[in-house]
Amino acid sequence: METPAETPVVATVAPTEGAGEAPSRGRGGRGGRGGDRGGDRGRGFGRGGRGGRGGGRGGPGGRGKFGDEWTPLTKLGRLVKMKKIERLEEVYTASIPIKEAQIVETLLQYEHKMSVESILSDEIMCILSVQKQTKAGQRTRFKSVVAVGDRRGHVGIGIKVAKEVQIAIKGALVDAKLNFIPVRRGYWGSKLGHVHTIPAKVKGKCGSCTVRMIPAPRGTGCVAAQVAKKILQFAGIDDIYTSCTGQTRTRENFCRAVFECLKKTYAMLSPDLWPKTDAVPSPFIKYSKDLVQYEEDQKKRGQMRGDRRGGRGRGRGDGRGRGRGDGRGRGRGGDRGDRGGSRGRGGPRDGPPREAGNGEN
Repeated sequence: METPAETPVVATVAPTEGAGEAPSRGRGGRGGRGGDRGGDRGRGFGRGGRGGRGGGRGGPGGRGKFGDEWTPLTKLGRLVKMKKIERLEEVYTASIPIKEAQIVETLLQYEHKMSVESILSDEIMCILSVQKQTKAGQRTRFKSVVAVGDRRGHVGIGIKVAKEVQIAIKGALVDAKLNFIPVRRGYWGSKLGHVHTIPAKVKGKCGSCTVRMIPAPRGTGCVAAQVAKKILQFAGIDDIYTSCTGQTRTRENFCRAVFECLKKTYAMLSPDLWPKTDAVPSPFIKYSKDLVQYEEDQKKRGQMRGDRRGGRGRGRGDGRGRGRGDGRGRGRGGDRGDRGGSRGRGGPRDGPPREAGNGEN
């Protein structure tokens, strides 16, 4: 059983007569964790106070702040925010991985001119508990599987494990947006009206679950189980035949198998894709100058704002985070602009010089 750490007691040794300039080796008390974090932590001629910890982590340009304003952390996100890329198909054509969920939301808003809530539909496929045996016993966590789609040819499946159900659901929703894929749709028979089914037969497998999808004529509907039907509706497929084999009660593998089927719809090279197409340069090459200009603008804004708020770093003088203050020691400054405590060894610089001996007569 761990015991709480005791607060250090102030130990001040009074100099005796005839002892000369004997330095006190006592260790001062530790101040509070506020803006001025310091007590007399004295070594030598007294250790200065320790500065406070400034603001929180993640200022502008850090890990990104959570709020209404989105600060992109990848080059693709910066191009999307600058409106150099306005459609998801441009991202898929260049085979650029999506690392931020806000990219998908922003591109869908650009394309459909609506809010994200009215565009995307999501559904929790399953929530199950998983356990791990440890020395202290069993550790139980929750796994969530979420499906997301815009009902216009895009769908995603996300999986997340967390200690709490709500955290698992939110994480799975973000993971589903990161795994957003295009689904190729086509016709059965004559090409009249809008696309309504898949262009060819496809098969997907995960674990023991094997799912096979077959195009169906208009008006057939989704002949599938409830789990597969929900994912197919999110993908925008109206008519289809499906056959499932294996342990389909394992919903996670069942969802993964359906997702693999829909992913393979663009893996087939049909005759309408035979003509040669022009090689389109990558958006990173096409808009390289804009990316460089964006970086320069961000640096200028950071210089105008001053030092980064709430960051931690090592520096000297009035530096950021840990720095050398007036007492030549390490200290964390209290104010954002003037960081660096006076936790120095050997006393202040303008004080009496320290003797070469050990302080003994």
